[in-house]
Amino acid sequence: MPTALPPATSIAPPAVSPDLPARERILWTACALFYRDGVRATGIDRVIAEAGVTKVTFYRHFPSKNDLVLTFLADRHTRWMQWFDAALQRHGNTPDALVPALAEWLEDADFRGCAFLNTSAELGGGVDGVNTLTRQHKSDVARRIEALMPQAGKAHPDTSPPPAALARMLCMAMDGAVTHALFGTPPAQALAGLAQAVALLPAAPRRRRPAPAT
Repeated sequence: MPTALPPATSIAPPAVSPDLPARERILWTACALFYRDGVRATGIDRVIAEAGVTKVTFYRHFPSKNDLVLTFLADRHTRWMQWFDAALQRHGNTPDALVPALAEWLEDADFRGCAFLNTSAELGGGVDGVNTLTRQHKSDVARRIEALMPQAGKAHPDTSPPPAALARMLCMAMDGAVTHALFGTPPAQALAGLAQAVALLPAAPRRRRPAPAT
């Protein structure tokens, strides 16, 4: 059954309240609506109404919907990476942490897939910057995964791919799991391919024990 992420590690934006500055009310409202319902399905008038601002105020902070979309993705990147880092730390900060960390997200009641892949699929090259932000997000995710395995790929340098290549492979396996979970595959099944990819990683070299004194 879907469960909520721990509040301290939630990816969701803060709840909107009347005492927040107008820009934050607009952004947090848009972040929630864009992720839940999609960018194309969410019109500016709806964001304005739910944020409780006027059109003049909205356009003072965001000259166009495209500006708001790009700000949404930038904010989502920050929040998601903070959650991802904390989740990996909770589960041991090794490659084995990937599956249980991602399971937290896939099992969350508010899970709607990857905001970057979703937005790129909706808008693609139609909005300058969306694909660039998506590539940057995936690159940063891969770098964080690479940091989990500083020795993986070095155990057998002549036959094993470098850690950066292994991290990109795992990142793609993650995207596959997220996509399958989005259209209804149970999280455990969606994550099976990622779990297998982690299991196939080269073992880190063991430290040699010092020879016994004679």
